[in-house]
Parts: sequence; structure tokens; C-alpha cells
Amino acid sequence: MANEKLRLDKYLWAIRIFKTRTLATKACDDGKVKLNGAAVKPSRVVAIGDKYDIRSERKWSIEVTGLLHNRMAYAEAIKFYNDITSEEDKLHNQRMTTSFFTGKRLSKTGRPSKKQRRDLNDFFDAESES
Repeated sequence: MANEKLRLDKYLWAIRIFKTRTLATKACDDGKVKLNGAAVKPSRVVAIGDKYDIRSERKWSIEVTGLLHNRMAYAEAIKFYNDITSEEDKLHNQRMTTSFFTGKRLSKTGRPSKKQRRDLNDFFDAESES
């Protein structure tokens, strides 16, 4: 087990930094994952003790403490890395999460229901007849 090889993109996906392996690969290709300040390829072999800076929606700095080949529950996955993100980046992440827009509209806003549409049509028809 000491000679196990694990790709960086698979590791980042397994520890739940990225939702899919494709997103992890794209982040590496786009230069958003760095080791000692230099961008790394998704095929790079992960070693225990490596420190990566990751810039996605959040800013992460992690240190590899173990190799995880398969995706597990978050509670298990966090045991395979140490989060060494600076306080400044943690505050930035916190600000980003509070202003995060999910794309869903607020309840009772936006497109009207069938009943509301009928009421609006009746209202506008009555107004145009006057």
C-alpha cells in the first residue's frame, strides 16, 4: 500500500473539494490548483505532505494527510486532509456563502400561478372594456 499512486483530480473529488471529477480536472487544467505556487496537472501523483492552494468558488489551502481513492461521506473524507486555509481566506469564503445566490426565485414572486393569471386576465379585460 505504500507505493499506491493516486491522481490529483481523483483525490480532490474523493475528499469532496469538487462535486465531480470533471470539475476537478478542469480546475487543474485552468491553473486553479497549485502546489508551491506552480499550477499542477490533473494527472500529478498525490503524496502525503503535499500542500495545495485551490481556487474555485472558495479559496482552500489543504495539506494531504492520507490517500483516499474512493469518494466517501464528508465526515470520513475530512480525515484525509488538513484545512490550512488562512483566516483572511476563511473570512472571504464566509462572505461568499452569505451572499450566495442559488438561482431559485423567492416564494410568491416571479411567474404567477394559474389562479393569479386568470385574475390578472379578468382584471385587464374588465379594464379594457371600460
